[in-house]
Amino acid sequence: MLQLECPCDCHDVSTHCARYRAHVDPVERRHHARGPHLATRRCQQNPVPAILEYLPYRKRDGTYERDALTHPYLAGHGYAGVRVDLRGCGESSGLLSDEYAKQEQDDGVEVIAWLAAQPWCSGVVGMMGISWGGFNGLQIAARRPPALKAIVTICSTDDRYADDVHYMGGTLLAADGLGWGSFLFGSMCLPPDPMLVGDRWRAMWLERLENVPLFFELWLRHQRRDAYWKHGSVCEDYAAIQCPVYAVGGWTDAYKNAIPRLLERLTVPRKGLIGPWAHGYPHFARPGPQIGFLQEMLRWWDYWLKGIDTGVMDEPMLRAWITESVKPASRHETLPGRWVAEPSWPPPGTTPQRLFLTDEGLRNEAAHFTARSLCSSQTVGKCSGSWVPFGLGHDQAGDQREDDTRSLIFETPPLDAPIEILGGAIVTLELASDRPMANLVVRLCDVHPSGESLRVSYGVLNLAHRDGHEKPALLAAGQPYPVRIQLNDAGSVFPAGHRVRLAMSTAYWPMIWPAPEPATLLISGGTLELPVREPQATDALLKPLPGPESAPPEKPTVIRRSDMRIERIDRLGLELGTHDDTKLHVEEDDPLSAVNDLRRTWTMSRDAWQIRIETLMRVPAAGKLTRVGRRGRSLPARMGSRYSARLLMIPAASNASIVDRVSLRSRQSASRDRQDSDGDQPRRSGPRWRIDYFAGATSLTGVPSTSGFSPCVLASFRSRSMTPARCSCLIRASCAFFCSAKNL
Repeated sequence: MLQLECPCDCHDVSTHCARYRAHVDPVERRHHARGPHLATRRCQQNPVPAILEYLPYRKRDGTYERDALTHPYLAGHGYAGVRVDLRGCGESSGLLSDEYAKQEQDDGVEVIAWLAAQPWCSGVVGMMGISWGGFNGLQIAARRPPALKAIVTICSTDDRYADDVHYMGGTLLAADGLGWGSFLFGSMCLPPDPMLVGDRWRAMWLERLENVPLFFELWLRHQRRDAYWKHGSVCEDYAAIQCPVYAVGGWTDAYKNAIPRLLERLTVPRKGLIGPWAHGYPHFARPGPQIGFLQEMLRWWDYWLKGIDTGVMDEPMLRAWITESVKPASRHETLPGRWVAEPSWPPPGTTPQRLFLTDEGLRNEAAHFTARSLCSSQTVGKCSGSWVPFGLGHDQAGDQREDDTRSLIFETPPLDAPIEILGGAIVTLELASDRPMANLVVRLCDVHPSGESLRVSYGVLNLAHRDGHEKPALLAAGQPYPVRIQLNDAGSVFPAGHRVRLAMSTAYWPMIWPAPEPATLLISGGTLELPVREPQATDALLKPLPGPESAPPEKPTVIRRSDMRIERIDRLGLELGTHDDTKLHVEEDDPLSAVNDLRRTWTMSRDAWQIRIETLMRVPAAGKLTRVGRRGRSLPARMGSRYSARLLMIPAASNASIVDRVSLRSRQSASRDRQDSDGDQPRRSGPRWRIDYFAGATSLTGVPSTSGFSPCVLASFRSRSMTPARCSCLIRASCAFFCSAKNL
């Protein structure tokens, strides 16, 4: 058994060694004098390359199911599979300040150098990861650590503003963006496992609770594409990446647009793979068909990390799935289609086909067009599905007919021959608005002879961002503007007998936050450009991809307790509970009625050790807020005492100056606390908070300056273990648009 230390005092690392094939023995753990430790399995005598996955999602109890399929498999084929909790996550100490911070990259560079220096490592390292792990794989590659020889980036992006879960086309992503902010906040409040970190767990946990930021507030501070978003966006300098890149994604997922851009603009050896999948690894993602992605990664790693000629670089640059037309549904187990390949991007065999908006619909030639008005109900978007589907529930776009009937539509006659597209369709319009701010949503649909409408792709634009996301400009009432919207990339077939439909709306709830007031657009002309790909004889010659393989799964025991879903990881004796309650509402004709309530409950328990976290975020369109000051001290980490806090809920109101004070006192003052119900003027000395509030900042994103977001953050925890003493805390805060939660 090797005993290994992490280079930083902030990371917990686990390694699957190369001796074991599709099986993981129980981990023997040894304590060291400093810092977190590396848990390992017995290694081979000969050094092997290391493959690093670097995430905040808690390797021990958060991603264990998917990791059990993947890392032991790689280990069984001659690699050390290494999983690292980011600083401040899982069992790693320190604090997480934000997504993709420079500290995260610095730590990653140091971890790679340390891995390469280990006696069991051959000195070369690869990085793989999905979503966050795909992001930081690209970002760390741009830092050029010498030992990093290749990466696999899955469901990721090269542009944090244009193609991530916060903004789309300059509009705020409502359901998914706020949901992600709520999830990240809650997960960062979870403690480390005492089984790994020992008695330090309580101090580590309290440090997290004292310092966890309200991430959603950080993102709302930056509603334009400024330096905040440029940091970590490798599109700012593609040439900074000097190692080979394999970019992977799925058409059902939100993160597919970066793959063609990376193939086009990187200068290093690169490959792309786009299947039918949602947000998941291709060897188990839905919709299927799943593929032997682990075998494909082995070919990549063997070539770049071991110098074995697997032929992986002799194949076309891009392999993509062309999806056949299916009946629209919010859930698909599989999507029929076929694989095609392209030697480069943009593909040489793609020809743009331009269709014109006319009085008769979409036509191949320009014809008379009478200007049309467009002012949608605020509830258009009910059929949109999630911005980022995971394919596990009913989260995909369903039949679009209900949204289509409340949109401005243009369509072709029934097609005489099929049309196959690969890439991003482009819509150009001439339009004017009667309001200074407005949103425009464009959907490309495949209309079946039965009338069913299948969404193939879509695009969104805050019209204040028509000339770019860095310097938005209000619309002048009645002035015509040229507008260009590139829709999400797609690989699809419109069969003969079907129609191509273009549907436009000024709302798309709950996917995007509404504009501050209803706007009427006047559409005076436009075109739709389809990236048509002609079928090629060479497509049939493609070597089939193998079927999925993996290590044996680790399945939890699932229990239902009331409305809580409990997963028991039998190997760890650990029970994990989750419950989400999301309420989204907007009135048909009132964008300022929009409200999003997100409540999450998390539990962790092992015998007498019990943890409970509750978070509540409420985001309504409400009044303008002004900034006030902050003061306070950190939360005391005293043992054997009982702490409590009370909450003064203050609704957001127009031009209100909001101050919320949260006071914590010892158990002895509980009765006085009950008398002092407003939390003001505490009777005993103790920590006290005043939360920062900021005014509505720029209104150019579609978030009105007279609209205040009011996320209310509640976190409660209770622990009983490690000592006979009981410690319970309740922390609550009422937070408004651009609030600061540094002291929570």
